[in-house]
Amino acid sequence: MPSRRLSTLFRVSLTAALLLLLGGCAHTAPPPAGPVDAEGPATVVVHDPAEPVNRVVFGFNRVLDTVLLKPLATAYGWLPEPVNDGVRNVVNNLGEPEVFINDVLQGNGRRSANTLGRFVVNSTVGLLGLFDVASHWHMPYHDADMGQTLGVWGVGNGPIVELPLFGSSNSRDAAGRVIGLFLDPFGGTDSDTVKDIKTGKRVAGTVDGRYRALPFTERLEQSPDYYRALRDAIAQRRAGLVEQGRAGEVRPEAPPAAPETAPQPPL
Repeated sequence: MPSRRLSTLFRVSLTAALLLLLGGCAHTAPPPAGPVDAEGPATVVVHDPAEPVNRVVFGFNRVLDTVLLKPLATAYGWLPEPVNDGVRNVVNNLGEPEVFINDVLQGNGRRSANTLGRFVVNSTVGLLGLFDVASHWHMPYHDADMGQTLGVWGVGNGPIVELPLFGSSNSRDAAGRVIGLFLDPFGGTDSDTVKDIKTGKRVAGTVDGRYRALPFTERLEQSPDYYRALRDAIAQRRAGLVEQGRAGEVRPEAPPAAPETAPQPPL
């Protein structure tokens, strides 16, 4: 019992420290420039003071992507489309509790109701999420995570950081990943079944996300500087997600600007 209390105290303290750190980022990171359109800010100014180091990590991530993830995603694409759709639907459904928590934290009543409705409908009528019945019933899927929630709360982007295995991010979203672990509705369980389901969700979500992003990343690879092109595209998409959260919008998810799951796969 004492060890569990200490563990809880440590988590709360770490979360508070991260929030204080990010509060400083809100004042040092340059804000998005330009008008906001349907897809988010027209121009996002990125702050990348550690670019030389980030490029080294990016090189590692790209090698890993080339030899492992991209071939897996390509092979996955050979499966019949109904199989791909079923995998994506199940992954999305398993992630709805986390999306719901972030919708609530963002104060988005409409999005919260939409997410709860999706989870109930797809978990029952949709056979545990295998079929996305909710979308046909005018409840489209949307994503939400702790990085987005922090952005809705007004926390600045902070500097760019290229994370090993996870890819390009900013300091706010990177810290959001850590905080999100503490908010996992199933994070405190010791059930092996739950752990296996969560592992399966991460693997399937990573491969499916990489498969959907193949056309986009292949196009960016033709740019003069793939690192900057991909970094800026991810920053643009993340800024757009924050704007959607602030507006409380519920609309069909657009194709990903980069492979993004929880966690984001290597790029």
